[in-house]
Amino acid sequence: MIASIKLKEVTASDLFRWLNSHSKQHTLYQALKAFGQILKSLFILRYIDDPVLRQAIEKQLDRIEHVHRFTRAVSVGNPREILQAVKHKQKLAEACKRLVKNYIICWNYLYLSQQLMERDDAVSREAFLHAVAHGSAISWQHINILV
Repeated sequence: MIASIKLKEVTASDLFRWLNSHSKQHTLYQALKAFGQILKSLFILRYIDDPVLRQAIEKQLDRIEHVHRFTRAVSVGNPREILQAVKHKQKLAEACKRLVKNYIICWNYLYLSQQLMERDDAVSREAFLHAVAHGSAISWQHINILV
């Protein structure tokens, strides 16, 4: 299977499409499933054993949740869903929301750049850069979104 993909005799998507169209009892399907379970088990054991990996994953999940909170804050109304029935209007509403989010992030970067330029000494500038590098420009608490 891997050799066929590497030799470009078959694409991975074609192979998986073929596997999905056949029985779950097919030997190749069962072998790939068992191999996936081995990789999953190894990852779980590594996750349990490695506190640095756990912290990195938790940090990334926190970032993702922060972005979701930002998206919910930008979405106005109750429930905060796209209520348009036509696909074109749904895309337009999503594009407007993305534009507002990008505008807020851009404004934050401009503000942080201005704050950086106002730092006179190298130590203060370095401390500020360190804080910015370990923080996030996705912040909206200082902006009144409902106006």
